[in-house]
Amino acid sequence: MAKQVWRGGNMLYPLPAVMVSCADASGASDIVTVAWTGTICTNPPMLYVSIRPERASYQLIRESGEFVVNLTTRRLQRACDWCGVRSGRDYDKWAECGLTPAPAAKLELAPVIAESPVNIECKVTEVKELGSHHMFLASVEAVQVDESLVDARGRLDLARAGLTAYSHGEYFELGQRLGTFGYSVRKKKPTGAKKPASKKPSAGKKPRR
Repeated sequence: MAKQVWRGGNMLYPLPAVMVSCADASGASDIVTVAWTGTICTNPPMLYVSIRPERASYQLIRESGEFVVNLTTRRLQRACDWCGVRSGRDYDKWAECGLTPAPAAKLELAPVIAESPVNIECKVTEVKELGSHHMFLASVEAVQVDESLVDARGRLDLARAGLTAYSHGEYFELGQRLGTFGYSVRKKKPTGAKKPASKKPSAGKKPRR
């Protein structure tokens, strides 16, 4: 397969396109759409978001040390895009997108987006000033999950949510499941031993009573 060599650039796709909600002590609140985000540690649970310093939400997060990562669904996709191309200095994004701020479980200032099925509440532990973006490293303090995504056995079924992803300027809804974690090395379950064939009486002989 022939390949072209390009200069270094951001080509790690697909990515989650999430809406990050935040607020400060004065009551100012905003939503910013972020694709530069991801998990960085399991124990303790941590993630990051990278935001341009010129964004209105940047200062709110820098001052409060809090934010909420709200997962995005097909139903929320238009709001997700809109919050990424409009500034909180010019618009009330909550009102413009018909979104509802709701209290976080563990944070003091940042609200969750009630319409999002999963809200990940975060506290900033460190800020790395990298260049065009500053990275907020954060601990996950709590996660709110819509009850409709929890099955009868109490397990989270995110496939019900209709989550979306961002890939090179386009949004996609997650589709067909190709496997589960570890499926490539998992041993197949035995199909069960075959039952012995029943013996039939020989031709010309009657079975014993």
